[in-house]
Amino acid sequence: MQSGIEDGDIYDGAWCAQYRDKKQWLEVDALRPTRFTGVILQGRNSIWSWDVVYTYKVQFSNDTLVWTPCMNGTEEAVFEGNQNAETPVLALFNTSTVARYIRINPQSWYENGTDGDICLRAEVLGCALPDPNNIYAWQTEPTESKDKLDFRHHNYEEMRKLMKSVNEACPDITRIYSIGKSYTGLKLYVMEISDNPGKHELGEPEFRYVAGMHGNEALGRELLLNLMEYLCQEYKRGDQRVVHLVKETRIHLLPSMNPDGYEMAFKKGSELSGWALGRYSYEGIDMNHNFADLNSVMWKAIELETDKSKLINHYFPIPEQYTSEEAFVASETRAVINWMQNIPFVLSANLHGGELVVTYPYDMTRDWAPREHTPTADESFFRWLATVYASTNQVMSNPDRRPCHNKDFLRYNNIINGADWHNVPGSMNDFSYLHTNCFEVTVELSCDKFPHASELPVEWENNRESLLVYMEQVHRGIKGVVRDKDTEAGIADAVIKVDDIDHHIRSVADGDYWRLLNPGEYQVTASAEGYFPSTRTCRVMYEHYPTLCDFRLTKTPKQRLKDILARGGKIPKDLQLRLRQLRLRKLRVTTKAINQRRAAAIRNRFTINSAHSRFEEDQTKQLGSQKVQGFEFKLKKNGSSSFFSFFLFRMIIQVHSLHSLQFLRRLDLTALSAQIFLQPQLF
Repeated sequence: MQSGIEDGDIYDGAWCAQYRDKKQWLEVDALRPTRFTGVILQGRNSIWSWDVVYTYKVQFSNDTLVWTPCMNGTEEAVFEGNQNAETPVLALFNTSTVARYIRINPQSWYENGTDGDICLRAEVLGCALPDPNNIYAWQTEPTESKDKLDFRHHNYEEMRKLMKSVNEACPDITRIYSIGKSYTGLKLYVMEISDNPGKHELGEPEFRYVAGMHGNEALGRELLLNLMEYLCQEYKRGDQRVVHLVKETRIHLLPSMNPDGYEMAFKKGSELSGWALGRYSYEGIDMNHNFADLNSVMWKAIELETDKSKLINHYFPIPEQYTSEEAFVASETRAVINWMQNIPFVLSANLHGGELVVTYPYDMTRDWAPREHTPTADESFFRWLATVYASTNQVMSNPDRRPCHNKDFLRYNNIINGADWHNVPGSMNDFSYLHTNCFEVTVELSCDKFPHASELPVEWENNRESLLVYMEQVHRGIKGVVRDKDTEAGIADAVIKVDDIDHHIRSVADGDYWRLLNPGEYQVTASAEGYFPSTRTCRVMYEHYPTLCDFRLTKTPKQRLKDILARGGKIPKDLQLRLRQLRLRKLRVTTKAINQRRAAAIRNRFTINSAHSRFEEDQTKQLGSQKVQGFEFKLKKNGSSSFFSFFLFRMIIQVHSLHSLQFLRRLDLTALSAQIFLQPQLF
């Protein structure tokens, strides 16, 4: 069952007849002789309408000219359709029929006044037969996989058994661990594949695949189970490509992020699970919209902050309201976020189903538009990542393939900016990019969310090369270690900045880092708190291995002093001299700034207008000595400033308080070019 015309409306996308009568039909061309065995029917339940076909007939043909009805004994069979728009209903034919074409002919339907349309969604069941007119049929048959893998759908218990069998077959390179539990208590199992499982190795990047975010999108789950089997087998066989990948990469495979949803879909089966059954978590949460919306946090800060140097472009903190226990966040989502924070992932892909396309961030539009191209600072590299998977996928790269729905992604080379497809706030891709160092894309693997088990070998062949070559991209760009110049210890949390790319990443606990980049020459700066920054040129080549770009940072004198005092040690003479020089330099700068401010204040306050000059001179003669509010002032004339000096202090004296008196005594009167003597007479 497929999705709708309006992207994001999971209940839409049905076939609708042009007229409302019993002469309407939906015709399907199987392209070759096929043994038809049944039909699954479903209604349409969109945000605009609710349509159901109650009964229908079926006809068969080999040339579209002569049609034979499906019979029930001596009468034409009438099949029961749907009573609601969402539940799929299976109808099996009394006897299978071989033909090329099949028609579904509605007989009764839900009539909502004059607006009751004849709309349905259908899946036709059948088995393709060899074409008797094609003596080379074996050349055109879909090839079964040569890999000896367990091609079937696995429920939760069967998935655990398969993962355990892989671990037992390859104990030296595999480890099974859990990152948390679903709402019903099912564990979120991860298979780690590495030459040193359970440990982060210096300089070795961490990679992850996540599948089953939507429980009914089952193909990604089975592909990851097949992938862990394949890597184990090929490593033992000595396949150099796989051996190199395992030794140089720490791989994490999460086959089922939403095990509760999958179990619901699995019980119905691939044909009857429907488009939405199992999509959500047990609590009804769509995890594809359940991560913290850091995009809005970033864009709001950009709008409000006038000083652009204060803006951050990475490691955005999670809003406090999102982390509270009352927040409507799935337990599975929380588990994945903790996983992201504990392991320094560099590259990831999120496997979905229902379309054939690879999407890259951002997934959310800036102004909540339904769709709008919204690029990241790493747009060019994300396009490369998406292209790597799409171009090596046998179905996506086929120019003759049919579109899944109304949108033909072949026009876009099977890649698209997520927000340019549809607006997805709270996506895992955007969260991963803004909160961690990890770059992530979404892969829509097939038109069918839950393909039949018989299709799994072909789907593995379609995706095997894509899965491998995408993992290899984790070694593209630059990598290195940020160290302390004196101790050679790794510096954690150092910021790695690439000129002209407004998105930084950070070093991890041991000081190692990975920055994914396309080939080219880059100015890279490493900085850390308490250290002087360091900049160097790093050139990324076209080879499938990263460019080493290490940094050694020198501590600032202040940081050295802090470290010495923390250890209770004695300050070295060179550091004492350096600190003395810094204090003197700071004192000179501070003194100069103070003097400049004083001079400016004097100029602003005591600039004299030519119109007041005569008045000032007369007043100065008359006011050689005067009592004001109980205080006697004697002003010694010194140029033209005495008049303004007098009135300035007369205003101040209006305040009858000891504080005013103390303030006057502390004033630097020489700056006013006048000498004022206070003679208190009332105390």
